[in-house]
Amino acid sequence: MSLQTLSIYFLRNIKKATIKPSPGINLITGENGSGKSSLLEAIFILGRARSFRANNIKQVIQFEQTELIVSGQLQQHNGHTDYLGIQFNQKGCEIRVNKENSSKSDLAYALPILLIHPKSYLLLDGGPQIRREFIDWGVFNFHEDFLICWRNFKKVLQQRNALLKTKQIAQINVWNTELVQYGTIVSKSRKEYIKRLEPIFLDICKYFVGFKKLQLKYISGWDESESFNQALENDLQKDLRYGFTHSGPHRCDIHVLTEGRLVKNIASRGQLKLLMLSLKLAQVKLINNENKNSVCVLIDDLTAELDLLNKAKLIHYLSELDCQVFMSTTELSNFGDLSELENYKMFHVEHGEIK
Repeated sequence: MSLQTLSIYFLRNIKKATIKPSPGINLITGENGSGKSSLLEAIFILGRARSFRANNIKQVIQFEQTELIVSGQLQQHNGHTDYLGIQFNQKGCEIRVNKENSSKSDLAYALPILLIHPKSYLLLDGGPQIRREFIDWGVFNFHEDFLICWRNFKKVLQQRNALLKTKQIAQINVWNTELVQYGTIVSKSRKEYIKRLEPIFLDICKYFVGFKKLQLKYISGWDESESFNQALENDLQKDLRYGFTHSGPHRCDIHVLTEGRLVKNIASRGQLKLLMLSLKLAQVKLINNENKNSVCVLIDDLTAELDLLNKAKLIHYLSELDCQVFMSTTELSNFGDLSELENYKMFHVEHGEIK
């Protein structure tokens, strides 16, 4: 899968732009504030129906405009062409896939987007919510029924927490049954996904960083020596005291360990970035290997924080992946030596104009 054309209207300082990117590597340069990150933001919006730079999409719409539009033409591996479009205005969000009204999940399946940016190292150093989102994005692209189970689990969890806050325990067992039903499916899907991801991650780590005896450890969110249902029963008094559910998939996590110790406690900032890259690229490779639904990789100004050797390694690895890549930086020299790179295009952004 690759974007053949991308059109942007009224997104930040980009008034109107249309580009025809390479199916391989796309290098984007421009000064700070020129609009290069806005170009990546437009692609992200086209695949996720939200921004990675603003919580409120209204902040993304160009000043004195009432709407923003992003559209694209996708070439699939089988030769089929898909047409995607998304429009945000005062009335809300309108999504079209092949000219039909569609949902955010339809958009995400059509154009899987993986984002890497300077704060992505928090995947290892930040809170568990970031890692749960990392896992769930990967599982979402493997199991079409996962999203439904995950949503149902969240709804039941909210209902159970509401009962706990008001001390209405008469109905707790009814909600426990549904929570266990959906929670077990969610947890099993996540655990299977990490099992698939780990060998690919370890292989990529050998290329990027020299840690030995690395391990991805899945933390389910409860003591797995007992069942999820038993954990809920054991925690009932504590749940009632605090007014929320302590055990379950909503507390899941993954730990990256080296020789039994948490990597984040012993790795340098540079090593954490390389380990984060390895995790993210492992997701891309796993999807490409098993689903043949190539991921569109967006890298926002990360190369400026890597040394020359690792920049070269990253560029080379990305060129070998069967996917489309968009990378931004302030200066072309930040990408390092491009002499061996074959299938790529360069774009320069200045005052919202893309050349």
